[in-house]
Amino acid sequence: MTTAPTLRDHARGAVREEVLRQAWLLFSRQGFEATTVDQIAAAAGMSRRTFFRYFTGKDELVLARLVESSQTAVQALQRRPLDEPVWTSLRRAFDDGVAAQEAHADVARPLLVMLGTEPGVSSSVVEWRRRWQELLEPMVAARLPVRRGGGAPDVRAAALVASALSCLETAQAAWAAHPRSRLATLLDQAMAAVAH
Repeated sequence: MTTAPTLRDHARGAVREEVLRQAWLLFSRQGFEATTVDQIAAAAGMSRRTFFRYFTGKDELVLARLVESSQTAVQALQRRPLDEPVWTSLRRAFDDGVAAQEAHADVARPLLVMLGTEPGVSSSVVEWRRRWQELLEPMVAARLPVRRGGGAPDVRAAALVASALSCLETAQAAWAAHPRSRLATLLDQAMAAVAH
């Protein structure tokens, strides 16, 4: 049995959210490597020691925010009609995240560049991809027609999710490098290319 969150839990969550917000603002301005824990703590109005009560380090800040974005996609996929083509459902599952990035392009673009180029975040990005795959794969598998015969593993869901995530990352990289482009359009083009 799970218990309802306490006032202390809510307060802790609010503090974590503020630290994350300040960290990602600093990352967007300075990059990951150039941003220190001391700077993040100061921006969030706390000491370095207090920072470490909430996070183990900068890597956790990156991963925590990336995992949130994957949860948004998972929830969106759950809301899609079950009779919709799977590829369409995956594309639509990215809509909220795409819209948020486009609405905050001044922050999102430099962060995407950071995620793609700074070695210090590469392990967090790899872990993020693994978690996206892990979360989305069973949901996609449940939407596919049952495969008949054979004892070989069914790789369809894994391939679809990996392809969709690659399309998203490709579109994000192009959008970050070309400020006049639209992320939604680039993602449509990438996913349409794979679908044909």
